[in-house]
Amino acid sequence: MQSTAIRNDRATQTRTADSRRAEAALVKPHDAPGPAGLLTGLKLIRPSTALGYLRDTFNRYGDVVKYRFGPLPVYLVAHPDGVKHILQDNHTNYRKSQDYAFLKILLGEGLVTSEGALWLRQRRLIQPAFHKQRIEGFSRIMIDETLEMLDSWEKLAAEGTPVDVQREMMRVTLKIVGKALLSIDLTNEADAVGAAMKTANERFEHFDLAMFVPFLPTRRNREFNAAVNSLKSLVDGIIAVRRRENRDYGDLLSMLLAVRDEETGEGMSDRQLRDEILTLILAGHETTATALSWTFHLLTQHSGVRDKLETELHEVIGGRPPSFGDLRNLTYTGMVIDESMRLYPPVWAIGRSPIEDDEVGGIRLPKKSMLMLSQYVTHRHPAFWDEPDRFDPERFSAERSQDRPRYAFFPFAGGPRQCIGNIFALTEANLILAAVAQQFRLHAVPGHPIELQPLVTLRPRYGIKVTLEKIGGQRQARGAA
Repeated sequence: MQSTAIRNDRATQTRTADSRRAEAALVKPHDAPGPAGLLTGLKLIRPSTALGYLRDTFNRYGDVVKYRFGPLPVYLVAHPDGVKHILQDNHTNYRKSQDYAFLKILLGEGLVTSEGALWLRQRRLIQPAFHKQRIEGFSRIMIDETLEMLDSWEKLAAEGTPVDVQREMMRVTLKIVGKALLSIDLTNEADAVGAAMKTANERFEHFDLAMFVPFLPTRRNREFNAAVNSLKSLVDGIIAVRRRENRDYGDLLSMLLAVRDEETGEGMSDRQLRDEILTLILAGHETTATALSWTFHLLTQHSGVRDKLETELHEVIGGRPPSFGDLRNLTYTGMVIDESMRLYPPVWAIGRSPIEDDEVGGIRLPKKSMLMLSQYVTHRHPAFWDEPDRFDPERFSAERSQDRPRYAFFPFAGGPRQCIGNIFALTEANLILAAVAQQFRLHAVPGHPIELQPLVTLRPRYGIKVTLEKIGGQRQARGAA
């Protein structure tokens, strides 16, 4: 009797599912809503308007919004299900979008910009450098370099000298990447790399037709090309030295120098090596430094969060330098980093282009169109984030996260092309935050402007100026009492 009822129930469920599929088949995908006009996409490429325009149009039109650059349709896909479909479920139907052509001028055919068989080959070659055991070894470099930076802060704190924490984070993360992946101390090159990267990054702020023809001798093109050439010369010099030495350092560069093609027996060309190393140097320090900069800014504005962070650090670490093994117990520290990347994702949007027609949520996405998946928008989707503009690290607790879709939060993208260095970056960010926050409190410099600058990464336009308060010994004394 019971088995008959179960069979009948299953049959009913099957018929219901079949009915839904039949009904869905009758509903043809339709075009996305969006603002009227042929140049409605222009506001997306102006840093002064891009973020506000994305949020305003999302709030008005919904989870898929259509813009236009003349004949080229551009679609914002904001719902986590749509993001998942594009990055993971149907990823083989998508390529990097047309705007990545500009990045190729800077990064060549590195992991961020390459496609197809080349990307897959390079990904497989580089992946072992980011295994957990390797990152645990790298963590000692992360801690040592951070402690060296903090030593230099002692005098600045005593004198009350303001510090640009963005510049400090750029320098320390560049040194970490240099030593961890290349066995090179980039201290002397830090300011030059920072200046060149700033110039290259800001070229994307001034959109003009000359961007499509980089050899035209406009002022902005000349500045951009000079910055790119200086970065490439730096990496070319590193490669030349290592080829002459012919020595295995056990780092990523040694791995790439030693690899041979299975069919031809040939190694990577100097240009291939340069593209990959340049990509890892720039992507590997720029994004983490940006995330930490915004994290410290948020902590200057939220003393309650800062106090909870300090309490956890005192209870888990107790005044000694943090270690890789501490990370599993620094849960609130991790939530602070995640919440900072939710509000200010270093990579604020990524682009894709359908190879063939597709659809998301009943919306037609024509082939060769341009899609925007914006972390900045999806990370504030009100269906998945209550009070989305509020800084609340505890929204990343296990209890509050359990029903949240995976792609409601995707600071490192997702699917097969998820950032190869995501664990490296999170380890680095958590260790630096832990080391800094147990020794210093950062206080915002009154009157210093904080403005979002959405370029390749989401930078603070004027940096983040702070003064430093030494608290290490005081915190230990309070804990002992």
